[in-house]
Amino acid sequence: MAIHSTPRFAAVDWGTSSFRAWLVDAAGRVLAERRSAQGMTVARETGFREILDGHLAAMQAPEGLGTVICGMAGARQGWVEAGYLDCPAALDDLATRAIRVAHPARDIRILPGVAQRDADHPDVIRGEETQLLGLARDDEALTVVMPGTHSKWVRLQGTVLAGFSTHMTGEIFQALTSATLLKHAVEGAQGRRVHAAFRAGVAETFAAPAGWSSRLFEVRGRQLLFGADADAARDRISGILIGAEIAAGLAQGTGGSPVRILASGRLADLYIEAFELLGIAFAVEDADRAVLAGLTLAAGRIWP
Repeated sequence: MAIHSTPRFAAVDWGTSSFRAWLVDAAGRVLAERRSAQGMTVARETGFREILDGHLAAMQAPEGLGTVICGMAGARQGWVEAGYLDCPAALDDLATRAIRVAHPARDIRILPGVAQRDADHPDVIRGEETQLLGLARDDEALTVVMPGTHSKWVRLQGTVLAGFSTHMTGEIFQALTSATLLKHAVEGAQGRRVHAAFRAGVAETFAAPAGWSSRLFEVRGRQLLFGADADAARDRISGILIGAEIAAGLAQGTGGSPVRILASGRLADLYIEAFELLGIAFAVEDADRAVLAGLTLAAGRIWP
């Protein structure tokens, strides 16, 4: 890919199962982009440095170009452990606490995560804090919903991450539909959206969240006794889990702050549909833009 401007830095979002990299110039313009499935799980086998060097070379990144990384490359089982800021955490401190990675030709920094060292509600965040850095504004308090394998509900006070909770919604969905009796309910699903089934799951569980596990078994009963198809079963399971998550998230309180859904693609669509159904006011922020904005802010502080 030809580059028609001078890169100022490279930015990388390194997840458990995904890798995204951008070359960015001094004006914040993206000059080149790479995406792959070479997340931390793959990189532990094939080598973090080898994967990064390969993508930077493919984007024609100059030798010695500064590279800022967020996400699972900084986990204990990642490339180099980047540790955590303690919550409440000033997101502006992410850059100053970045860990430098030894490399013969490049200045590579990995941003830390954030730890909630509360004995009653211990929790950690890694990768999402950089998205929040890109979203936060000095004078704005927000409740931020970050859908994913492990969904996060975050309280922002300006640029301070004041508190958060993690909900294993995506991972539970995957486990239920692949390793429990509900895998039989979704066999043969074609990926067709059955909105009525999804909405019913959301509404029923939000109204009575304590019964979420019973609602899940009813998915199988509904199929055996009334012939519900696999796509409807899949969407109802999704709705049940998301409805339970929203009920739990709102039960913690928003303090009257506006709600932002920080997501992209199909996950954003599911949460938008659920929030609209429940009559909860919200706005949507693009997760890809937020992480790149956060990495750009961090890079500007590391290499002013």
